[in-house]
Amino acid sequence: MDILIVEDEPEIAHLIELSLEKEGFFCRISRDGMNALRMFQEQPPDLIILDLMIPGLDGLEVCARIRQKPGVKDPYILMLTAKGEEIDRVIGLSTGADDYMVKPFSPRELVARVRALLRRSLRQGGQHQVNRTQHFIVDVEQRTASRQMDSQEVEILDLTTLEFNLLTTFVSNPGRVWNRTQLIDKLWGDNFFGDERVVDTHVARLRKKIEPDPANPTFIKTVVGVGYKFEDPLVASVVLSNQ
Repeated sequence: MDILIVEDEPEIAHLIELSLEKEGFFCRISRDGMNALRMFQEQPPDLIILDLMIPGLDGLEVCARIRQKPGVKDPYILMLTAKGEEIDRVIGLSTGADDYMVKPFSPRELVARVRALLRRSLRQGGQHQVNRTQHFIVDVEQRTASRQMDSQEVEILDLTTLEFNLLTTFVSNPGRVWNRTQLIDKLWGDNFFGDERVVDTHVARLRKKIEPDPANPTFIKTVVGVGYKFEDPLVASVVLSNQ
C-alpha cells in the first residue's frame, strides 16, 4: 500500500515514515500543500496522512481539492493535527477526511488507524458484489456507482470514498432505518472520535449528488428522531466469486 505523508515538521514526518515502513507500507513525504497535490496527481496513493497546518495550501484545502478530482483514485485521508477542538474535528471530517488524529499521537495508534482504514477496501476480498435498485447500480469491487432517472441516460456518480461507502450501505439495505451510531460503525468502525452529527454532513453531501431535489429527498429519507433510511426498490444483489 502506498501512503503519502503530508507534514512540514521533519521529525514528525520521519517518525510516521519509520512507523509505517516497519509495518511494510511504502511511504512518500511532502512538506507543503501544493507539492502534495502534485504528488497526488502524478501517483495517487492509497492513503494520505495530512497535517492541517502546512505551508502553501492548508490541509483542509488540500483535502477539498483531492475530493473534487473526478476520475482520479480516491484515497483514504487521515488528518493529523495539533488542533483538538471538537469543531476542528467536525470541519475536517465534513471536508472529506475519513479519520482524524490529534498531536501528540501514539505511533502504534497511528498504524492501527491506517490499517483500519485500508481494511475497508479489502472487506469484499474474494467477492465481486453488485447491488442494483430501481434507479442505482453500485459495483462494490470496482467502486463505481451510477444513477438512471426514468428515461434519462445512465449518469456515473462522482463520489468520495465516504460517500460511496454510505451509498453502498443504503443501497444494500433499502427500507432499513439507520441511526447515526450504526452509520458511524459502518463507515468508521471503532476509530471514530468526534460529534456523531458529522453523519448529517455526509448525508447532505451525498444527497446533493444523487437526489433530483436535495431539499426534498426522494431516496434518502430522514426518520425524525431516529436517523435515515434509503427508499428505492432493490432489483438485484449479486455476489460473484473472483477466480
